[in-house]
Amino acid sequence: MTVNSKRKRSWAEPFKIKMVEPIKMTTAEERVEAMETARYNTFLLKSAEVYIDLLTDSGTSAMSDYQWAGLMLGDEAYAGSENFFRLESAVEKFYGYPYTIPTHQGRGAENILSKILIKPGDVVPGNMYFTTTRIHQELAGGAFEDVIIEEAHKPDNLHPFKGNIDLDKLADLVDRHGAERIPYISVEACVNMAGGQPFSLANLKEVRAFCDKHGILLILDATRAMENAWFIKEREPGYDDKSCAEILKEICDLTDGCTMSGKKDLLVNIGGFLCFRDIEYYRRACELVVVYEGLHTYGGLAGRDMEAMARGIEEAVEDEHLKARVGQVSYLGQKLKHSGIPIVEPLGGHAVYLDARKFLPHLKQDEFPAQALAAALYIDSGVRSMERGIVSAGRDKKTGSHRYPKLELVRLTIPRRVYTQAHMDVVAESVESCYENREGIKGLRMTYEPDNLRFFQAHFEPSAPFVLEGVGLDRSKRYSASRK
Repeated sequence: MTVNSKRKRSWAEPFKIKMVEPIKMTTAEERVEAMETARYNTFLLKSAEVYIDLLTDSGTSAMSDYQWAGLMLGDEAYAGSENFFRLESAVEKFYGYPYTIPTHQGRGAENILSKILIKPGDVVPGNMYFTTTRIHQELAGGAFEDVIIEEAHKPDNLHPFKGNIDLDKLADLVDRHGAERIPYISVEACVNMAGGQPFSLANLKEVRAFCDKHGILLILDATRAMENAWFIKEREPGYDDKSCAEILKEICDLTDGCTMSGKKDLLVNIGGFLCFRDIEYYRRACELVVVYEGLHTYGGLAGRDMEAMARGIEEAVEDEHLKARVGQVSYLGQKLKHSGIPIVEPLGGHAVYLDARKFLPHLKQDEFPAQALAAALYIDSGVRSMERGIVSAGRDKKTGSHRYPKLELVRLTIPRRVYTQAHMDVVAESVESCYENREGIKGLRMTYEPDNLRFFQAHFEPSAPFVLEGVGLDRSKRYSASRK
């Protein structure tokens, strides 16, 4: 018998479903009312009002039976929990860092890192900003400077590693400020604000050499480092025969420490950690974790949470898991691309990003097109997404003016092991419907603005009524999404 090895086969998720959570489709009228109550900010919607929730992949993954079983083994001792030592061992095995401090989530690690390393007047270069990272740097007296390659600011550029750092920008920064004013270089895996774009190991090695030359620390945002490892395996020459676990270890070996939000890669609902190679930085961080998080052996987490995270590391680093996780993102992205929807390419690991500038060319950036598009998508189908553009960028601290990022995006963020491909089909159909009726999506005005991280809680109102065809399940009706 001859087997045709060239025949293309479908892939399936490396798990089966053991428990389900019911979700409910609301009516168009209910969604309009919900969006008005939420002031056109998808963060202010109630979970019960959402049909398919693509707001974030942070803390929204489905844990395995192995992780749930671990919750029953929680050692809730205030000091020296057995689960801490399980987590510490897993981090050292797979990430390679000898010193680990648990935190309640990633921003807890960012806060402590900023307080021990940054002095007023310092400059922190990084491969594009992330919202919470930058605010902690600023609150510590530092200033963020973007040193990502220019290709990262172009949604349709197909560079395979748009998360790379531009060494010329880095060198210019040192020339202007001096190495002594740069406490560390921040390198983020699968850069969120760029569309989930990875860096290459070749680039990271160059950055490591630069840091060694100038005596600067290199700190990894490891939140999505496992997904970055998958892209290195798929795209970088010489790594196709290596496992993601091996590549992850190689990434971390090039850095001096990391911040980590375990709520992404590690398949847990809460938790993170801060790691160092140097014992002195570790000791300083231990002092502050007691102030802001909890003792250095629990860091604001229950023992059961640390156990679930330790087990999540073991599961999430497996190649088959990462193949399915990134594969579902690719499935949705390819459907949208084939329908002519403007998206960020190449597709990233945790989300599909809609290019709101091209999607809604009739809106100016200060009319908040990505915010408006996220609102329209919810009104159309109950799908919740989030803005990643001018609202997220905030205001310049010196001038008070809006920052105007080159990227104006809507993020369709896919939780791990939660939704089926059929859910992705529903999402794609809703995006296509909004695109067909894009002229009916109007600009927004901001009516309330917090001083920091405004995208979480800002209020908006439409400058004119939205008019969307096919809202909800009734494809024949037209509905004004803003009541006069």
